[in-house]
Amino acid sequence: MKRIEEVTLLYEISQALNEHLDLRKSLYSVLDILSSSMNMVRGTVTLLDALRNEINIEVAHGLSQTAMERVKYKLGEGVTGKVIQTGKAVAIPKISEEPAFLDRTASRKTRQDQERSFICVPVKRGNHVIGALSVDKSFDKAYPLKQGQKLLSVVATMIAQHVINLETIRREKEQLRDENKRLRGELENKYRITNIVGNSNKMREVYQMISQVCRSNATVLVRGESGTGKELVANSIHYNSHRAKAPFVKVNCAAIPVNLIESELFGHEKGAFTGAIKQKMGKFELANKGTLFLDEIGSIGLDVQANLLRVLQEKEFERVGGHRTIKVDVRIVTATNKNLEDAVEDESFRGDLYYRLNVFPIFIPPLRERKTDILLLSDFFLEKYAKENNKDIKRFSTPAIDMFMAYHWPGNVRELENCIERAVLLCEEGVIHSYHLPPTLQTGIESGTLPAKSLEEAVANLEREMIIDSLKNTRGNATVAADLLRTTVRKFNYKAKKYDVDYRMYR
Repeated sequence: MKRIEEVTLLYEISQALNEHLDLRKSLYSVLDILSSSMNMVRGTVTLLDALRNEINIEVAHGLSQTAMERVKYKLGEGVTGKVIQTGKAVAIPKISEEPAFLDRTASRKTRQDQERSFICVPVKRGNHVIGALSVDKSFDKAYPLKQGQKLLSVVATMIAQHVINLETIRREKEQLRDENKRLRGELENKYRITNIVGNSNKMREVYQMISQVCRSNATVLVRGESGTGKELVANSIHYNSHRAKAPFVKVNCAAIPVNLIESELFGHEKGAFTGAIKQKMGKFELANKGTLFLDEIGSIGLDVQANLLRVLQEKEFERVGGHRTIKVDVRIVTATNKNLEDAVEDESFRGDLYYRLNVFPIFIPPLRERKTDILLLSDFFLEKYAKENNKDIKRFSTPAIDMFMAYHWPGNVRELENCIERAVLLCEEGVIHSYHLPPTLQTGIESGTLPAKSLEEAVANLEREMIIDSLKNTRGNATVAADLLRTTVRKFNYKAKKYDVDYRMYR
């Protein structure tokens, strides 16, 4: 075989091996190529079962499926068995003259004028033989068997590498599958209803409503101020439903530009608009059989609202720029911090869509209305961030707890979590004190900045501050300071003495 032909053959085999992730399909393709290029009559790939010490025919060209399944070899048995046992290739000019041939497949009963040659090379993974590649070809006195043996050895190396790659892919798939199962289990545990922190009466009502609706397919509208945990409730609804093993797709409607929201939800066809270089599936298609969570639903425009209403009613839609109707089975959970009733009143939100979404409303109370949960949440976040930052912080000081309870928490649970994360980063002790908390939590009592108790006291404080400031600016010169304040030196000195301010301290 000429050098160019060999290179072409190896290139074709390389392409055939990389074409499929199915090992058997790849090997059949290789044998087909060898058949056409080497005048091959019969070809086999055998693999060693190390546990049973048995050699099986994995794929074959020129053999029936029955013969493949029936024939087994022991290690060291026959020519192929010896090749796998020793790891050394064999090239035999005439099969009829080789007594080691067992011919269990009964495929080599030939007439003298149909004499065949045989080449068998080991398939190795490193230093370990995992199988063999063999070829029967019509006897040709002029054919260089040693050259054919070298060529098959290269093919065997390519096959071995392909087997290794496939085993790596299979292991990675199994690892990903196991990791997926583990993560799904963690999600289900994380978003159990009982894992939402809070035992106030209002939160107990929320838990009861989640447990009532999660097993159904009803559309849920989660309402509450920003930072109250609406997404956490949506997670809990999905992972406690019969759709838990199906996709859970989240969309923040307020974060997507107005001109892209429709494409994001329903997908688009190639060429539907400038920049649509390929077809794209929307979130509804991705969430099929599962749950779609639409956060900030009150921010979508009226044109998208009409299409959304159709999906809720008919369970079907078309992609942007498309004409094919797509059916979906999706459970809808929405959330908003807006007053949708007012939006319906001023016609910025469709009334019919509002009633479709408001089938089962769940209201999440703000943190200021569930004061009894503040300490529970604080301990939960303290444990979480102390562990993340490898710090041994056990508790909050009493002044810090008082500050938590006195604050009105406009940012709700999110603000509390951020506040504690910051405190953990600043704290180098075993206790979080009031001075570790952000200035927004500092009240007049803790910081000593309560306003004056009377008008006279407020005036006195202001006069003292102005006298001290003027003396600083004039370096203790009372005359110039009095002039700055547009008063007499006598009045200035009287006030300074009254407020125990000594002008000599500022020289």
